[in-house]
Amino acid sequence: MNKNIVLAAAIGMTLFSCSNDDGAPEPDPIETDQVSNLHAPQTGGQGQPVGGNFTKFDFETGAVTSSDTDWDIAFRGTTIAVNGGTATGTDDEPERTGDAGATIVSGTFASVTTADGLNFSQDAEGNFAVPTGSDNGWYNYNFQTNIVSPIPGKVLVFKTTDGNYAKVEILSYYEDAPANPDPNTNAGRYYTFDYVLNPNGDTSFE
Repeated sequence: MNKNIVLAAAIGMTLFSCSNDDGAPEPDPIETDQVSNLHAPQTGGQGQPVGGNFTKFDFETGAVTSSDTDWDIAFRGTTIAVNGGTATGTDDEPERTGDAGATIVSGTFASVTTADGLNFSQDAEGNFAVPTGSDNGWYNYNFQTNIVSPIPGKVLVFKTTDGNYAKVEILSYYEDAPANPDPNTNAGRYYTFDYVLNPNGDTSFE
């Protein structure tokens, strides 16, 4: 067969496979993944000033990053920052260079199927978009046992710096995600969480 005919056929198949019936490119697949043992150390605490660098995470790459600009959320202890808004006045916090936002939705991880209609907050002076503590936040702290426990039914939804949407369920605050953590033997400030990212600028998680 003529080589030009073969090449034309191959190109046609490639274009067909990447397009829908209207000729538009197919959207990228929705990404589902789990992050284990993301370390979020801090200095101070127990009545002392808290400090230390935040650990930054980028949903688009699904990895921790040292970039000053390409990050979506950042962790230090139980505090979660977003790359959007302004400085809160917290020591050693990262500079915000994006337009990311966050909100917390009540429901199971599976039941949160869209970010449509949600109101996203950004970090601001004196406040993080993701509240700490049990009143409006994602975890309970037991003063008697010194254990941080993610609150079941609290789903964090983020608008990323790229204008996409992700939902997050924090599963554990302890290294290797023990079922019954013991703060005397299980190191804290290690996040394990599930997330779903729609990389197409669409609000759907399905």
